[in-house]
Amino acid sequence: MGIFEYAPAPESRAVVDIKPSYDLFIGGEFVPATGGVFKSVNPATEEVLAEIGLASDADVDRAVAAARTAYERVWSRMPGAERGKYLFRIARIIQERARELAVLESIDNGKPIRETRDVDVPLVAAHFFHYAGWADKLEYAGYGPNPRPLGVAAQVIPWNFPLLMLAWKIAPALACGNTVVLKPAETTPLTALLFAEICRQAELPAGVVNIVTGAGETGARLVAHPGVDKVAFTGSTAVGRSIARAVAGTDKKLTLELGGKAANIVFDDAPIDQAVEGIVDSIFFNQGQVCCAGSRLLVQESIQDELLDALRRRMGTLRLGDPLDKNTDVGAINSAEQLARITELTAAGEAEGAERWSPACELPAQGFWFAPTIFTNVSATHRIAREEIFGPVLSVLTFRTPDEAIAKANNTPYGLSAGVWTEKGSRILSMAKRLRAGVVWANTFNKFDPASPFGGYKESGYGREGGLQGLEAYLDV
Repeated sequence: MGIFEYAPAPESRAVVDIKPSYDLFIGGEFVPATGGVFKSVNPATEEVLAEIGLASDADVDRAVAAARTAYERVWSRMPGAERGKYLFRIARIIQERARELAVLESIDNGKPIRETRDVDVPLVAAHFFHYAGWADKLEYAGYGPNPRPLGVAAQVIPWNFPLLMLAWKIAPALACGNTVVLKPAETTPLTALLFAEICRQAELPAGVVNIVTGAGETGARLVAHPGVDKVAFTGSTAVGRSIARAVAGTDKKLTLELGGKAANIVFDDAPIDQAVEGIVDSIFFNQGQVCCAGSRLLVQESIQDELLDALRRRMGTLRLGDPLDKNTDVGAINSAEQLARITELTAAGEAEGAERWSPACELPAQGFWFAPTIFTNVSATHRIAREEIFGPVLSVLTFRTPDEAIAKANNTPYGLSAGVWTEKGSRILSMAKRLRAGVVWANTFNKFDPASPFGGYKESGYGREGGLQGLEAYLDV
């Protein structure tokens, strides 16, 4: 019996208006950058989408000054209930413009429209709704009777979830009474700039949210700025270390959400088909470009063959291609640089003796693409088992006992997330208690909720985002 073929079902690009060039958003206005321009590229086609303003040091100074003025004169003085109204308004506008945001995110990032439409954008709106509700209840959050905002927050976000990471950062900061200068990733600035339009549509007071675009140098300037009171960063561990050094010795409050090498642990009593779906979701969602991706599969030895057979069958049904096609499961890698890193690490996996397998998969001629891949015969000393690949690549290891699973799962410098698959609730609780991971999913993976905190241990960073715990980072407690 042949594989059921799906006819193309492309989402229309006509719902978004991509401008030829974009300015910075400072003090409620779009203003030209003085540092030059750079280009934003569609990773699925390598088409240049737009020229983006490159913020200079003077532009960063202006943005921080605008945020400080808005903080002192307007936002910190505004009653929490009034701040909440603006957040509710932003959340509703995001819902109204959800299709536009989803299409733009897929074009700029390369992820499938099904993910941006069904996961990213609904979660973005949910985070603003959640923190809108907290804005007038901060004294009941458990951080003292009169918690105060910190001031100006510098926020630097990554390219893998551009709009969602913006929401994780901006929503709690504003709810607590802070103002924001945000720097989106160099390769994915377009939805952040559309969010700037949403801020204007919501009539958010000028200067409460400012967006400066640029590369790493722009982010470094923003983080080190003496006018900043709080730094929040999501991205690589290497950059996180440099930010921690830059902030050390200052009064700035810092939260870091960094890399991961999560273990997805499957016991012999787990429901195989359900576990396979969870494994696919853990490592092929967003092309594996997820800090909490389940990139290490730890399977109990007695079911290894059965599980891997089922996993290979399931991988054979994944559809790779046009991110705007509603049938696509696996989109494009975000950049040529990231594709080169994935290629280098998978080559190292083969060179070290691991066995590589991918389903039959035709890669488009243009764009940045990598086929879903699994490695078996992996040793804990292999680079593919130790280093964050940040791509659709799964390393498979085995274990015999729960103690061995814990030892292998915790044998990593990271500690962001983990998954446990078993029918025994007592085993889930026992494993979760011993796993050194900020988030442990039970019989599922990659599930997020704005009321639930997220963050890591060790080289995965510190601090929590989401839930009432996410308020602490933006309050003087």
